[in-house]
Amino acid sequence: MQMSDTREIQAAPSDVYAALLDPEVLKACVPGAQEVSGNPTDGYEATVVQKVGPVKATFKGTVTMSDMVEGQSLTIAGEGKGGAAGFAKGSASVTFSASDSGGTVLAYDVDAKVGGKLAQLGSRLIDGFAKKMADQFFSNLQQHFEGPAAPEEDSEGNPEGEKKGWLGRLTGRE
Repeated sequence: MQMSDTREIQAAPSDVYAALLDPEVLKACVPGAQEVSGNPTDGYEATVVQKVGPVKATFKGTVTMSDMVEGQSLTIAGEGKGGAAGFAKGSASVTFSASDSGGTVLAYDVDAKVGGKLAQLGSRLIDGFAKKMADQFFSNLQQHFEGPAAPEEDSEGNPEGEKKGWLGRLTGRE
Protein backbone atom coordinates (compact mmCIF):
# COMPACT_ATOMS: atom_id res chain seq x y z
CA MET A 1 0.00 0.00 0.00
CA GLN A 2 1.23 3.46 -0.84
CA MET A 3 0.29 6.92 0.37
CA SER A 4 1.60 10.47 0.23
CA ASP A 5 0.88 13.66 2.15
CA THR A 6 2.40 16.95 3.28
CA ARG A 7 2.43 18.79 6.61
CA GLU A 8 3.50 22.26 7.58
CA ILE A 9 5.47 22.34 10.82
CA GLN A 10 6.40 25.61 12.54
CA ALA A 11 10.12 24.86 12.91
CA ALA A 12 13.19 25.18 10.71
CA PRO A 13 13.84 22.29 8.26
CA SER A 14 17.14 21.50 10.03
CA ASP A 15 15.31 21.17 13.38
CA VAL A 16 12.64 18.86 11.94
CA TYR A 17 15.33 16.76 10.26
CA ALA A 18 17.31 16.49 13.52
CA ALA A 19 14.16 15.53 15.47
CA LEU A 20 13.58 12.53 13.18
CA LEU A 21 17.03 11.23 14.11
CA ASP A 22 16.45 11.47 17.88
CA PRO A 23 15.33 8.15 19.44
CA GLU A 24 13.34 9.95 22.17
CA VAL A 25 11.41 11.96 19.57
CA LEU A 26 10.83 8.80 17.51
CA LYS A 27 9.48 7.03 20.61
CA ALA A 28 7.11 9.94 21.27
CA CYS A 29 5.94 10.05 17.64
CA VAL A 30 5.45 6.35 16.80
CA PRO A 31 1.97 5.31 17.97
CA GLY A 32 2.26 2.46 20.49
CA ALA A 33 6.05 2.70 20.80
CA GLN A 34 7.25 1.15 24.07
CA GLU A 35 10.96 1.48 23.43
CA VAL A 36 13.22 3.02 20.78
CA SER A 37 17.00 2.97 21.08
CA GLY A 38 19.93 3.39 18.74
CA ASN A 39 21.32 6.01 16.41
CA PRO A 40 21.04 7.05 12.74
CA THR A 41 24.31 5.39 11.73
CA ASP A 42 23.72 1.92 13.21
CA GLY A 43 19.91 1.98 13.09
CA TYR A 44 17.33 1.77 15.83
CA GLU A 45 15.74 -1.10 17.73
CA ALA A 46 12.05 -0.61 18.50
CA THR A 47 9.22 -2.31 20.37
CA VAL A 48 5.72 -1.26 19.35
CA VAL A 49 2.36 -2.56 20.59
CA GLN A 50 -0.52 -2.16 18.15
CA LYS A 51 -4.05 -3.46 17.67
CA VAL A 52 -5.24 -3.90 14.11
CA GLY A 53 -8.88 -4.94 14.04
CA PRO A 54 -9.14 -8.00 16.30
CA VAL A 55 -5.38 -8.68 16.26
CA LYS A 56 -3.19 -7.15 19.00
CA ALA A 57 0.53 -7.74 18.76
CA THR A 58 3.88 -6.60 20.07
CA PHE A 59 6.22 -5.91 17.19
CA LYS A 60 9.96 -6.02 17.70
CA GLY A 61 11.97 -4.64 14.86
CA THR A 62 14.51 -2.34 13.38
CA VAL A 63 14.42 1.11 11.84
CA THR A 64 17.15 2.36 9.51
CA MET A 65 17.82 5.78 8.03
CA SER A 66 19.30 6.15 4.55
CA ASP A 67 19.65 8.65 1.70
CA MET A 68 20.28 11.28 4.37
CA VAL A 69 20.82 14.85 3.12
CA GLU A 70 20.92 17.07 6.22
CA GLY A 71 17.95 19.41 6.46
CA GLN A 72 16.60 18.31 3.06
CA SER A 73 15.60 14.64 2.90
CA LEU A 74 15.92 11.13 4.28
CA THR A 75 14.42 7.68 3.94
CA ILE A 76 13.10 5.84 7.00
CA ALA A 77 12.73 2.06 6.64
CA GLY A 78 11.35 -0.25 9.29
CA GLU A 79 10.56 -3.89 9.72
CA GLY A 80 8.90 -5.60 12.66
CA LYS A 81 7.81 -9.10 13.57
CA GLY A 82 4.71 -9.61 15.68
CA GLY A 83 4.95 -13.35 16.33
CA ALA A 84 1.77 -15.18 15.29
CA ALA A 85 0.21 -11.89 14.15
CA GLY A 86 2.70 -11.67 11.29
CA PHE A 87 5.01 -8.92 10.17
CA ALA A 88 4.91 -5.33 9.01
CA LYS A 89 7.50 -3.49 6.99
CA GLY A 90 7.63 -0.24 5.19
CA SER A 91 9.56 2.81 4.24
CA ALA A 92 8.95 6.54 4.00
CA SER A 93 10.79 9.00 1.79
CA VAL A 94 10.66 12.34 3.58
CA THR A 95 11.62 15.74 2.18
CA PHE A 96 11.90 19.06 4.01
CA SER A 97 11.62 22.51 2.47
CA ALA A 98 11.28 25.98 3.96
CA SER A 99 7.73 27.34 3.94
CA ASP A 100 6.70 30.93 3.28
CA SER A 101 5.72 31.28 6.96
CA GLY A 102 9.24 30.43 8.17
CA GLY A 103 8.44 26.81 9.04
CA THR A 104 8.94 23.55 7.19
CA VAL A 105 6.86 21.83 4.57
CA LEU A 106 7.38 18.13 5.24
CA ALA A 107 6.33 15.83 2.37
CA TYR A 108 6.29 12.05 2.65
CA ASP A 109 5.69 9.01 0.47
CA VAL A 110 5.03 5.80 2.39
CA ASP A 111 5.09 2.23 1.12
CA ALA A 112 3.94 -0.43 3.61
CA LYS A 113 3.43 -4.21 3.53
CA VAL A 114 2.04 -6.72 6.02
CA GLY A 115 2.00 -10.50 6.14
CA GLY A 116 0.71 -13.34 8.30
CA LYS A 117 -2.57 -13.03 10.23
CA LEU A 118 -2.55 -9.29 9.62
CA ALA A 119 -2.69 -9.77 5.86
CA GLN A 120 -5.82 -11.91 6.28
CA LEU A 121 -7.74 -8.96 7.76
CA GLY A 122 -8.31 -7.47 4.32
CA SER A 123 -6.71 -4.65 2.43
CA ARG A 124 -9.32 -2.02 3.33
CA LEU A 125 -8.75 -2.47 7.06
CA ILE A 126 -4.95 -2.62 6.64
CA ASP A 127 -4.86 0.42 4.32
CA GLY A 128 -6.96 2.45 6.76
CA PHE A 129 -4.75 1.39 9.67
CA ALA A 130 -1.53 2.25 7.79
CA LYS A 131 -2.87 5.69 6.85
CA LYS A 132 -3.94 6.31 10.45
CA MET A 133 -0.48 5.29 11.74
CA ALA A 134 1.33 7.60 9.27
CA ASP A 135 -1.02 10.50 10.02
CA GLN A 136 -0.60 9.98 13.78
CA PHE A 137 3.20 9.81 13.49
CA PHE A 138 3.44 13.11 11.62
CA SER A 139 0.77 14.75 13.82
CA ASN A 140 2.83 13.75 16.87
CA LEU A 141 5.94 15.20 15.24
CA GLN A 142 4.05 18.43 14.56
CA GLN A 143 2.89 18.56 18.21
CA HIS A 144 6.50 18.02 19.33
CA PHE A 145 7.31 21.43 17.86
CA GLU A 146 4.02 23.31 18.14
CA GLY A 147 2.31 21.82 21.20
CA PRO A 148 -1.23 20.44 21.14
CA ALA A 149 -3.72 22.16 18.86
CA ALA A 150 -6.07 24.60 20.60
CA PRO A 151 -9.67 23.37 20.68
CA GLU A 152 -11.92 25.11 18.18
CA GLU A 153 -14.95 26.95 19.49
CA ASP A 154 -18.54 26.52 18.36
CA SER A 155 -20.83 29.42 17.39
CA GLU A 156 -21.58 30.13 21.08
CA GLY A 157 -17.89 30.36 22.06
CA ASN A 158 -17.79 26.96 23.77
CA PRO A 159 -14.86 24.63 23.10
CA GLU A 160 -15.83 22.14 20.40
CA GLY A 161 -17.13 18.91 21.85
CA GLU A 162 -18.23 20.63 25.08
CA LYS A 163 -22.01 20.63 25.19
CA LYS A 164 -24.34 22.66 27.31
CA GLY A 165 -27.39 20.89 28.65
CA TRP A 166 -30.88 22.15 27.76
CA LEU A 167 -31.31 23.70 31.22
CA GLY A 168 -28.00 25.56 30.88
CA ARG A 169 -29.06 26.92 27.47
CA LEU A 170 -32.41 28.11 28.91
CA THR A 171 -30.90 29.82 31.95
CA GLY A 172 -27.64 30.88 30.31
CA ARG A 173 -25.65 28.89 32.89
CA GLU A 174 -23.59 25.71 32.65
